[in-house]
Amino acid sequence: MISATHISISAIALDLGTTAVKAGLLDGEGNLVATVSQPAPPVAANQGRYESDALAYALAAEQALAECLAEAGSVPPLGLCSQRSSFLVWERASGRPVTRLISWQDTRGAASCAALRDQEDVIRELTGLRLTPYYFAPKLRVVLHEQPELRAGLMGGELLAGTLDTFLIWRWTGGRQFVTDASMAARTLLMAFRSQRWSPTLCELFGVPPTMLPAIRPSAGLNLQLENGVMLQASMGDQSGALVASIGAASSDVLVNLGTGGFALRYLGEGDAVQAGYLRTLVYQDGNRRVHAAIEGTLNSLAAALAPYPAGECSIGDFARDDIFCLAEPSGLGAPYFRDDLGMRFSASVAHLPPQRIACLLLEGIVFRVARILEDFHRTSAIGRLFLSGGLSELACLQQGIALCAPCEVFRLRQKDASLQGAGLLAAGLESAHRAAAEKVMLTRHDGALHEKFGRWKAWFDGLLQPA
Repeated sequence: MISATHISISAIALDLGTTAVKAGLLDGEGNLVATVSQPAPPVAANQGRYESDALAYALAAEQALAECLAEAGSVPPLGLCSQRSSFLVWERASGRPVTRLISWQDTRGAASCAALRDQEDVIRELTGLRLTPYYFAPKLRVVLHEQPELRAGLMGGELLAGTLDTFLIWRWTGGRQFVTDASMAARTLLMAFRSQRWSPTLCELFGVPPTMLPAIRPSAGLNLQLENGVMLQASMGDQSGALVASIGAASSDVLVNLGTGGFALRYLGEGDAVQAGYLRTLVYQDGNRRVHAAIEGTLNSLAAALAPYPAGECSIGDFARDDIFCLAEPSGLGAPYFRDDLGMRFSASVAHLPPQRIACLLLEGIVFRVARILEDFHRTSAIGRLFLSGGLSELACLQQGIALCAPCEVFRLRQKDASLQGAGLLAAGLESAHRAAAEKVMLTRHDGALHEKFGRWKAWFDGLLQPA
């Protein structure tokens, strides 16, 4: 941890990530000046079911927050950001979890999606999202079907269900606050985007009575007193936090965050249309209940695809050396395609290739998916600048590859913990004043080989998207 002694602290922030829980202190200018990190409990994967220990997660979050508070020397307001769509069920009386923490990566909700496929247009119109297994409602529907005793407990009030933020806020307020913010509620498939309220239509479709759901609050200006003496002022989804920290709401910029998964986000103006397949994301609702929205493209499970391979050994000079094409999303394509049948694949056998060469092909696949999303965004309205964030974006070859294929200048954000910083900015009321520090990605390769391969990749990819 970097010491924050003798620095005026404007906010403390907590990022509830999938692999780590991070806490940080922001100075008066909105810069992170001290951070701590605790490993999140491991997520066990079993045939599409991704679960971890909810209580162990809470304890890790509490330890990270306590360490950061000890460094602060004061009790600044808290901003919270959370992995979206991870949830659990717990006992109201004791706070004991009665399910595991079911991850956003979990795909058990596929059965719900299959059963509700003829209602997909209604769901998309109300939520701005596609019907996919990753969201809270499809997974909860399956859990309640498999364990009807949980439904009885939820209906009777003995049990509570909510996303990770809801559980921790409830726990940290001694059970007095059963709430979530609008940005997290918007990712459940149960909230109507336009009204920011639980939709009776959606709740009926998924078999989730609205009476069992938490109250929806704005993302900022919460004024929730926690039992440790901290005032929770802001709460939002992790990708929302990254966007708040990185680009202005009135700009033509795009943020591409590459970590466990990938997200490309661009703020929407009032009345702006969302291209087919892309998500309408509620970034946050401010203290005046004004909604800030964005268009979002997604890439799934990138870190899992790369994990067996030495991606750090790749360089931009290794790209575009052959005509083997790749998709690098093992759990299925994200927005705008949402194809569970298309995930991790190569256009030709790679069994004979060394691991480093396979890593390069995977990274090319990520570059090309990002570039395809950027083309779509740019077609609607010219992109001013592209900002890269997230752990994977530290790979120089990935930066260079995206810069070679992007329709605009590309910058790498210097602040690694953008989600953490964004949550703190919103808590401190500095979100509109902050300007993220970034450095331009300078190209070290200037031939057109990668861009030409991108064109051939698009033809291969479009062929895959055609119905069999």
